[in-house]
Parts: sequence; C-alpha cells; structure tokens
Amino acid sequence: MVFPLRAEIPDKVTTDVTFLSVFDPTAKQNLKNMETTVKNVFSLLKYTYGLVPIVAGLDKFTNILTDWSQYLSEGMIPMEAGTFMMIVGVIEIIAGALVLTKTKLGSLIVAAWLILIAITLLISWSYVDVAVRDLVMAIGAYSLYKLSDHA
Repeated sequence: MVFPLRAEIPDKVTTDVTFLSVFDPTAKQNLKNMETTVKNVFSLLKYTYGLVPIVAGLDKFTNILTDWSQYLSEGMIPMEAGTFMMIVGVIEIIAGALVLTKTKLGSLIVAAWLILIAITLLISWSYVDVAVRDLVMAIGAYSLYKLSDHA
C-alpha cells in the first residue's frame, strides 16, 4: 500500500490520510507508525551524536580510548599536541552538549566538525580510514539536522 506523504506540509498530510482512510482504513495507523519510527530514529541519533562527542572530548584529557595526538601530523599545529587536543576536547564537549540541548544547531556543528577532521586527515593522507568514517558520521549528523524539523 502506498500513499502520498508530504511531511513538509503537515496539514496536507492529514488531508491525504483522511482522504485515503476512506479507501484504506490502515492509512492513519501507518502514518502513526511512521511518525513513531521517525521519533525513535531522531532520539537514537540525538543521543549518539550528543554523547559520543562528549565522551571523545573527555578522553582528550585522559587518552584512555587512544592517544589522540597520533592523529596530528608533524608541524601541523603551533603548540604542543596535548594542549591542542585538550582544546579540541572542550570544543567536542560543547558540541555534544549542544546536540543534546539545541539539536538542530548542535547537529550542524558536529557535522561540520567531522568534515573538518576528515579534510585534515585526507590532506595529510594519514588515517584515511578514519577520514572516511568521519565523513559517514557527518552524513548521520546532517540527517539528524534534517529530522529535527519532524520529530
């Protein structure tokens, strides 16, 4: 069963579903199920892109997960790697907190941050696998941004 869904025009969706429910009594329930799915995906992405940057940011101070300075190329920054990573950690913690509190803004910041990290890694042609992963994660953060209007 297929019915038109115009999520960007909520009144139109209601009208379409009301019209279709004459022909298909499950149309309203299908729309409700879709709305629930969107809300669940939104929540999953929100907590993922909120908590992961916070954890990674905190780890910049402890290096429990990894030695973060290994991702910096020699001469890339004009300060000690540990100091730079602590600054990065603070930025990541703020970005994660923004995703949790102001999701639309925070998700765009996290997406941009991930793209910048990926570009930096690609320029130095080191950790290309991490760069690709970060680009994919940026797509997920941008998806969260797009969903924030509908959840």
